[in-house]
Amino acid sequence: MAYEFNSLLGRLVGYRLYSVQFVADYVQLWFDNDPTRDVPVLTCDVLPTVILGDRQVVPNQTGWTDALVALIGQDVAATHEAIGAGVRLDLSIGSIQLRPTEKELVGPEIATLSHFDDRAWMTWRPGEEAFEYL
Repeated sequence: MAYEFNSLLGRLVGYRLYSVQFVADYVQLWFDNDPTRDVPVLTCDVLPTVILGDRQVVPNQTGWTDALVALIGQDVAATHEAIGAGVRLDLSIGSIQLRPTEKELVGPEIATLSHFDDRAWMTWRPGEEAFEYL
């Protein structure tokens, strides 16, 4: 079966970002949705860029953690996944974007979306799917 861009990621539309967990060298974004028991998690091995209005806040930039935490409680309005563009979640007041450069890669994986009740999951790696450019 061929991979369909945005099929799993798109399931996050309508979910609320309820937790951001900073773990050593990666970050986990936890989502919930009242009508379902799903509690999907986006584990970002490459730290994401946060976009608030016309301002991009990159990891290790002053205010990055505050910008990411400011998105807690916001609903996912749209998701985007495309070759060369990486992965982006648009929330009510900003966006979370994963579009690393080769220099920003820290291991064999960029991110993993998991913890849906039906056990659906996806791991993005350099050179594959939306990250073919790496």
